Amino acid sequence: MEPIEIGLWVTGGLLVLVVLGMRVAFAAAAAGLIGLIWIFWSKKGYTGDEFGWALGVAVKTAGQVPHSKVSSQALSLIPTFILIGYLAYYAGLTKALFEAAKRWIAWVPGGLAVSTVFATAGFAAVSGASVATSAVFARIAIPEMLKIGYNKQFAAGVVAAGGTLASLIPPSAILVIYAIIVEQDVGKLLLAGFIPGAFSAVIYGLLIVGLALSVKNFGPPVTGFTWKERFEALPPALPIVFVVVVIICFVYNPFGEKAWGTPTEGGAIGAFVVFLMALYRGMRWPQLKDALLETAKLSVMIFSIIWGVLIYVRFLGFADLPGAFSDWITSLEMAPMLILICILLAYAVLGMFMDAIGMLLLTLPVVYPAVMALNGGEFVSAADSTFGMSGPMCAIWFGILVVKMAEFCLITPPIGLNCFVVAGVRDDLTVQDVFKGVTPFFIADAITIGLLVAFPAIVLWLPSLV
Repeated sequence: MEPIEIGLWVTGGLLVLVVLGMRVAFAAAAAGLIGLIWIFWSKKGYTGDEFGWALGVAVKTAGQVPHSKVSSQALSLIPTFILIGYLAYYAGLTKALFEAAKRWIAWVPGGLAVSTVFATAGFAAVSGASVATSAVFARIAIPEMLKIGYNKQFAAGVVAAGGTLASLIPPSAILVIYAIIVEQDVGKLLLAGFIPGAFSAVIYGLLIVGLALSVKNFGPPVTGFTWKERFEALPPALPIVFVVVVIICFVYNPFGEKAWGTPTEGGAIGAFVVFLMALYRGMRWPQLKDALLETAKLSVMIFSIIWGVLIYVRFLGFADLPGAFSDWITSLEMAPMLILICILLAYAVLGMFMDAIGMLLLTLPVVYPAVMALNGGEFVSAADSTFGMSGPMCAIWFGILVVKMAEFCLITPPIGLNCFVVAGVRDDLTVQDVFKGVTPFFIADAITIGLLVAFPAIVLWLPSLV
């Protein structure tokens, strides 16, 4: 049997394991190891005497993957970004941010829900985890919305959908993972997420205002705040802005000289700044311990998925499945843009059955080379490309699109992780309630993705300045 055929059989088996409910980390690691054994054994003619040799080589090959890949400096960004979010929560910065958004925005139709979206976007700028963002605002924003008469399903949906913004707005763990898989510049990818993330928040806000204007008893605007009260709410929320500015200045150096440090060092400095703020605001050992434990749990989960999937990726390299898929994609007699849209639709379907990080880790080693081939190659110039952008810029553009699809998958049934988190935090909500509440946001996400595809400049303007 040819390596390509082995790759297809093993990939099919992996999908079956995932659909049956096995964790992505374990399913990918098992499929990768079995695939490596199969390929090495096939080279020796499937003789019984050589099976032990194939097993030994496969185990050694798989065993080298976790350390060689996860020891990458770029991956150390992930725990620092997650820690920033949890420390900000225990420092009380999230409540201050929500209060400021409420006083300034809640006067518009559906204002408290709109305030929640923009508060989650602000918190996303210091938290790299969608799950953490959803959990935090489920405790803060939902009781406020229920108090003034919002439907509990929609209130939960606003928080679950708003939490997805942390996947796109830097610092973003998923963007870091994408950059490592496709070997692109982490700093430029993080910078590229700012405008699309803010754009997504605006689309969500406009959707809520439209619903408030068209649906009776949707949720009254919150009025009565004086200008004095609005300005008084700003200073407690400014530390979040300060942290973002510190990270950006450290990594990108707005004065035009060489960067002061790497994104990893910027994330560490950001975490230290938030830690000092939390201490100043009264955080004690129990809160610090909880922040560290939650950070460790989420980081270990992400790293475990990466370890398992990278073993599978190593097997794909031996099977040459990415190259074969790229050749097949480029041979199709369809418009390249139509093929790209079909790939994004496939992500929407796949996201119904897999978590966002696992989905990207499993698919990108195959899909990314195909998209680059559609554009003309990784080193093509903008003038010679299919999509009108150079290879590196196409990698950034596709990265934002695919991470936006991962956001979409965080709220789609039956696996939408953010929906499970919100339901887990609130005893008065079921998962079905949250899934019903996020339904309108599918439309907003579809509009956002369509505009990002049609107007790549939304994504590429900031990275092009670096």
